[in-house]
Amino acid sequence: MSKTIPTKYQRLIMSILICLSLIVSPVSAQQQGDIGYEPTQSNLDARTWFQDAKFGLFVHWGVYSVLGKTGAEWVMNHDKMPISEYEKLPPQFNPVNFDADEWCRMVKDAGMKYITITSKHHDGFAMFDSKVSDYDIVDRTPYGKDVLKMLDEACQRHGLKLYFYHSQLDWHHHDYFPRGRTGQDYTGRPESGNWYAYLDYMDGQLRELCTNYNVSGIWFDGMWDKLDADWRLGKTYKLIHGVRSEIMIGSNHHVTPYPGEDFQMFEKGLPGKDPFSKEGHVSALPLETCETISNSWGYNKDDKNYKSSKDLIRYLVKAAGNDANFLLNVGPKPDGTIQDEFKVRLADMGAWMRTNGESIYNTRGGPVPPQSWGVTTHRGNTVYLHVLSENEKVIAVPDLGGKVLRARLLNGTQVNYMETKYGTLFEIPEMFADPNDTVIVVQIDLK
Repeated sequence: MSKTIPTKYQRLIMSILICLSLIVSPVSAQQQGDIGYEPTQSNLDARTWFQDAKFGLFVHWGVYSVLGKTGAEWVMNHDKMPISEYEKLPPQFNPVNFDADEWCRMVKDAGMKYITITSKHHDGFAMFDSKVSDYDIVDRTPYGKDVLKMLDEACQRHGLKLYFYHSQLDWHHHDYFPRGRTGQDYTGRPESGNWYAYLDYMDGQLRELCTNYNVSGIWFDGMWDKLDADWRLGKTYKLIHGVRSEIMIGSNHHVTPYPGEDFQMFEKGLPGKDPFSKEGHVSALPLETCETISNSWGYNKDDKNYKSSKDLIRYLVKAAGNDANFLLNVGPKPDGTIQDEFKVRLADMGAWMRTNGESIYNTRGGPVPPQSWGVTTHRGNTVYLHVLSENEKVIAVPDLGGKVLRARLLNGTQVNYMETKYGTLFEIPEMFADPNDTVIVVQIDLK
């Protein structure tokens, strides 16, 4: 027989249950994101386009480029610069040689389909015309123009899509408190702040970016600074998808994606093999890996450690073989131009893609997992064998999922093959071998 519990005890029991739920659960429901998130058809279509695109340009650009120092976009933290000192950089930032159309032509020539650019990095400086704050390129620099709007319009002219990198971490804003692992007391900020007021500020700028620009996605970074904090992801993600449901959301938090996120990224490593992920989980979402051409993200005039065109082409191929996009970074100079060393490598990649792009665009990774000789991509009943090992004369390929009907190189040269109980052997035509990646096109019978 049940008894009616007095109201005051009901409140006590509810309080205890709430406290227990917080102890048991490692993160709050708010932090986990929109638990009930169901992507719309337009969002799913955007994901498909993203997976088909395969190759994009990452751009780390901000007032830190004025210094051109080691650490680049991290210089405020690395050099322990107080806000009063760092605020001397915007008046020196005047990218008079920035040409959005020239950037877009370079991107298209490289075979890239989209651009992801920093709208705000950890330094808190906005590279767009924000009404939420005057700490931005329009109000604080002699240039006084909105480079993101200019790039947005150029991307539309050139048939490219635009994504914004946006830092959740902020070393400048006084309400980013309690502080995380970075941006400590040297900044000169007060030893107090309203965390939720900061999140309102961040959401305000995100609303501006999603409303005022033709943005295709938001590339979040910085949540790792305070991973256990209540980032209110559910509210932020609903805000973004509420403006336009097709806007894709991803976060470089290095853990399993939260509900409400539409793609998963990996920093300086292939999916599940990057040096930052705290979990080895690779989700079923569209995947992306990002890497630098030198060792720096932002402009560093002393960094001459350039990766070769060959290495970058192979990274792109390996990314595709692991079912991921490749987001390749440049750090523009403070005048708005791109280093010649970067442009040469992008042009080399574009030349290779014009010949071999069939084996990369609109494909998915597999059906064979990465092998010692290389990787595979596929589209329908066509499988592309990417032979990255230069000394191979014959490769052994495990089950392709169907009987091999024919094999050739992309230039039409026939490739000899023999099916065995251990798999199919393919002979590499030596005179047509590509030192970057010899691509064998295999037609299989899926019946």
